[in-house]
Amino acid sequence: MTRLPDFRLETYFSRWEFSARHHLAASDAQTMTMAELLALAGPEDRRAWDGLALGYTETYGDPELRRAIAGMYQEVDADDVLCFGGAQEGLNLAMQVLLDRSDHAVVVTPNYQSAETIPLSLCEVTGVALDEKDDWALDLDAVTAALRPNTRVLSVNFPHNPTGKVIAAADFTRLVELCDERGIRLFSDEVYRGLERDPARALPQAADLSARALSLNVTSKSLGLPGLRIGWIACRDQELRSRLERAKHYTTICNSAPSEVLARIAINAREQILARNRAIIAENLPRFDAFFAEFGDLFEWRAPDGGCVAYPRYLGADGVEDFCTALVEQAGVLLLPASMFHSDLTPAPADRFRIGLGRRDPGPALAAFGDWLRTR
Repeated sequence: MTRLPDFRLETYFSRWEFSARHHLAASDAQTMTMAELLALAGPEDRRAWDGLALGYTETYGDPELRRAIAGMYQEVDADDVLCFGGAQEGLNLAMQVLLDRSDHAVVVTPNYQSAETIPLSLCEVTGVALDEKDDWALDLDAVTAALRPNTRVLSVNFPHNPTGKVIAAADFTRLVELCDERGIRLFSDEVYRGLERDPARALPQAADLSARALSLNVTSKSLGLPGLRIGWIACRDQELRSRLERAKHYTTICNSAPSEVLARIAINAREQILARNRAIIAENLPRFDAFFAEFGDLFEWRAPDGGCVAYPRYLGADGVEDFCTALVEQAGVLLLPASMFHSDLTPAPADRFRIGLGRRDPGPALAAFGDWLRTR
């Protein structure tokens, strides 16, 4: 395994996330307080919380949490779920378990950096770029052409970060079939599922469509509870789950007991939480539409299909990197410039930035952003 490069996005957040006055780059939906979450607990979950002993938990995850997670799927049982300390641990360990030096992987770009850099540290990787000139479409022929006899993993993410793209369900199903036909593992990052603008466009979950596929999810994004640090992989392949569990013995070993109970409460109340978060995004979108329309000479804006992030283009002569730096330094408004989503595998747009749409009341941030643009 080669040394991993610095994680550009997280390094940037370390500098600005908690010092900027206005965080407009957030990738998670609106969070809630402990009191708000506990108010959603049913009697059994509340008793589990009140009587919780702070000992070690099971490596696979709390059985009741895994049962609640399995309820999110059609074909997945509690035994098919393995919990992790956030989605990052699941992604990291899955790639290390699935890939060897002689293997090959295919990754959709642009992406969250570790989706690319972790496979690259392990084997040869080919990128397939979403087509920004065609509404970020995924070319299935390009995916097929990228596959090799030694391809072991195809990694995808929909709703997509940072573009908000949701591909057609028929195309997603074809990806699953393509992988199964060739003995490839589909690794499907589904952390924004449930925040589609049109709920009818929600994709089926990979673990429901194939016993070989892996579905990655987490409490951080759609549910807006990143402080819990609870993620999971759903996969119906028992042998692979066992390998993942053994890999976890070298990292977190087990999850935080309080976080597991709180995650269970959230997942059991997920319909209520997701409806709230979709409503926040729906209320916010007209405000972002109006903002970017006012500054149409500077931005090319498209609302996302799903999730709570978008990836507008900046048209200014100074370039998006200088623009984002000046904005946060002078106005305290944080965006994520295109360099955070640079790919070593494919050309990537250099004139875009990620903006978050899922937090309540973006008015002050947009006002500061607009005032700065009018006076610069």
